[in-house]
Amino acid sequence: MSSQKIQRLLEPPNVSAAHRSALEYFNSNFAHIDNLNGIDQVLSQTKTRSSELQRQLSASQQSIDSLITKTRVAALANLDTARGFAEDRESIENEMTYLSYELVSSLSPSKSDANPTLLEDIETMHRILKDLESVRAYVAVIERTLTLSEGALAQLRATSSPLSKSSTSEYSRLSAFVSDVGQACESVQDIGSAEQSLHLVTFVRRIRDKTWLDIKEIFSTKLNGVLENLQWPMAVDYPAASVHDRKSFESAFKDLILLQEIGDNIEGSTNQGSQGLYPLETLAHAISLRFKYHFETERETNRLDKPEWYLSHIMNVALDHRPFMDNVIQRLLLGTKYQYVNAWQNYITLLVPILERKLRRTVPTLLSHPALLAHTVYQALIFDSSMRGLGYEFVVGTEAKKTEEKGGVSSVILCQKEWFDAWLEGEKKFAEDQYHEIISSPDAWVIVDDDSNESDEHKLSRSMAELKATNSARRIKALVEQVTDRCSPLPSSAHRARFLIHIQLPILEQYYSRVSSSLDAFETLSSALVRAVPGALGVEGPKTDSRKLTGGVEGSQRLCKALLSARYVESAMQRWGEEEFFLELWTEINNRAALRSQAEMHPSLPNYADHQASKSDVPNCTIFEELITQYTKLASRAEDILVSQVCGETESALKPHFVAITSPKDGSDAQNADDGIAVPPSLLPSIALLSAHLTFLRNTLPTAVTTQVYRRIATLISEHILQREVLFRPGLTRGQFRTGLSREQARSVHAESELWAETCQVALRTSRARAEGPWARLLVAGRLLGARRQEVDRAVKEVLGGQGDGWEDALDVATSLGSGGLGKEEVKTVLRLRDDL
Repeated sequence: MSSQKIQRLLEPPNVSAAHRSALEYFNSNFAHIDNLNGIDQVLSQTKTRSSELQRQLSASQQSIDSLITKTRVAALANLDTARGFAEDRESIENEMTYLSYELVSSLSPSKSDANPTLLEDIETMHRILKDLESVRAYVAVIERTLTLSEGALAQLRATSSPLSKSSTSEYSRLSAFVSDVGQACESVQDIGSAEQSLHLVTFVRRIRDKTWLDIKEIFSTKLNGVLENLQWPMAVDYPAASVHDRKSFESAFKDLILLQEIGDNIEGSTNQGSQGLYPLETLAHAISLRFKYHFETERETNRLDKPEWYLSHIMNVALDHRPFMDNVIQRLLLGTKYQYVNAWQNYITLLVPILERKLRRTVPTLLSHPALLAHTVYQALIFDSSMRGLGYEFVVGTEAKKTEEKGGVSSVILCQKEWFDAWLEGEKKFAEDQYHEIISSPDAWVIVDDDSNESDEHKLSRSMAELKATNSARRIKALVEQVTDRCSPLPSSAHRARFLIHIQLPILEQYYSRVSSSLDAFETLSSALVRAVPGALGVEGPKTDSRKLTGGVEGSQRLCKALLSARYVESAMQRWGEEEFFLELWTEINNRAALRSQAEMHPSLPNYADHQASKSDVPNCTIFEELITQYTKLASRAEDILVSQVCGETESALKPHFVAITSPKDGSDAQNADDGIAVPPSLLPSIALLSAHLTFLRNTLPTAVTTQVYRRIATLISEHILQREVLFRPGLTRGQFRTGLSREQARSVHAESELWAETCQVALRTSRARAEGPWARLLVAGRLLGARRQEVDRAVKEVLGGQGDGWEDALDVATSLGSGGLGKEEVKTVLRLRDDL
């Protein structure tokens, strides 16, 4: 029943509706009065029905009240139940929220501080279980490996001599097992497992390698016991040993050789990393222990400043044991797999690491002591050279070949860039200090000709052994050669090139700059514009008289110092460039791109492209070609200044003479020589000055240089006199009303020209012909003027009237010098100056 229907039933009776219903009933049933007869019956029925309805209403009311009461009770009960359900729902919702939160993974960024979920705990436990299973398997592999290792060692300990292949069966099983483990691990595809397997493989391989080393140690111990009877590591007198000792030694030696042969056929025997034969390793081990005792402890033999002690110790060991290696060990190798191995070479190869280990420990402490470091490197280079001299070739690895051609114990230092740079810097500083000491020495610019310290080879290489030099030039040469001696044993051309570029070339460049600045100072002094540069060519102090420093023989002496210094160093560089060391270095520089690029960046080294004859040819120059060119120009500059200086002073001294010969008193105060030819006294100062200069040059410069300088000086002075005193002499007129020289003046010119040549001959102590050469033009002019008429008649006719070339022959008859370089017109001018034509 719906609630609406219940509400409708609970409504009170509608009286108006009842009246209306009753009225409608009466109207329908009692429409006429005649119908009232049955009203009583209807009324009775109605009353009965009303009573029944009243009764039903009362019953219904009671039922309703009872039902309402029950309903209220049930509603209250249901309300309590609903409230309980609501509480249960809220509790369930809270629990569902908690459970939902618990399902979020601990790896989620929003729940970094939460505990792992159950699923994650389960997964973690599964992983741990899997790892434990892997560990169990790994431990089983390791246990198996260790068991096989112990079995292999036990088998070899129980093996008696001679050794056989069956004696290493347990080790073969171990090696095969390790190989199987490696193959099994390589097949694993899982990344994590593969990484773990890799560690396992590495570990079992280490066990295998350690097992082989222990096996080798077992037999090495037997050999060591026999070696004590042979007094090893002293020099072994093998024939003097007892037969039993020799048999025991040979048996133990052959067992180790057989072990090495067996190991070569077994994978993983570690023979691949072995540098030498097993028995020789045992022999070298005893040397290593003795070396450590003497040179790696606190004994007096372990000194940083005496690297030659431990180097010579190994050298002596190599020499003492060579007969034993060549005669005994080499014989024992016959018939074995290693019969072609050189026993002594292999033995030295095992001794070299002893020295390399010592150097690696020693050099870091020497970096702060350049002198000790240089001494150590030098001794190591000497050791390498000595070993090569004995016929030993050092083993060079693939990586070392990139930097070292020959290897050696010195490569321990040379291949370390930091160590080599420290040594190079020390050598450079020492050379620079030596250079400054040479230059600042009081006798640096003293010219010497003492050849007592020169070798015969060097003496013969010089022209007539006449090349003098200043002390500084000789010492610079010795310094550069000293650096060459230091770097020549270096096995790498790259290292030798660094010595050349960083030490030798800068020394030669600085010396060039010093001599050049000295010439600059001399020119400044001679110009009288700026005061002298202190220290230039021996000049000390700014208050020195510049005319005294640059004038006379003293000025020539200073120029000769620069000239001789440049010539001497130039000659030295020419000889160095042709030596084998520098020829090989220059070839290596041009053949290697890296070295060639360094050379091209250095201004004092020749440009490879400029001196290459063709693409396939080596450069047609030496390594010092550029510096030789610079020093040649420097020497030429000094020579030019010297010539200019002597000529300038002589010409200045001639000025009073030229004034005197043009004055009216010309010849009034002349001096008469024994031959009757008058010589003006005003000429004597200039002649004396030139004689002094030439005498000094003869005593100072080489003959060739003196001759060259003399020719230039004499040619210039001769031309100057010829122009001023003959060809363009003041006071003379030419043409129809010409005024020539008087007989006395002509004879004076003749006498002066002969006097100049004679003075030079005496000063230079040379032949008359050599002395007259540069004066030929002046001498011919003087002789044409001073000769008698009949002596020059033919020359006059040929020159003034002849049309052919016979005039030169005629002049040769008259002057004995031909034309002397005079042109025909100049000869005509000279002849017309005679007063008898």
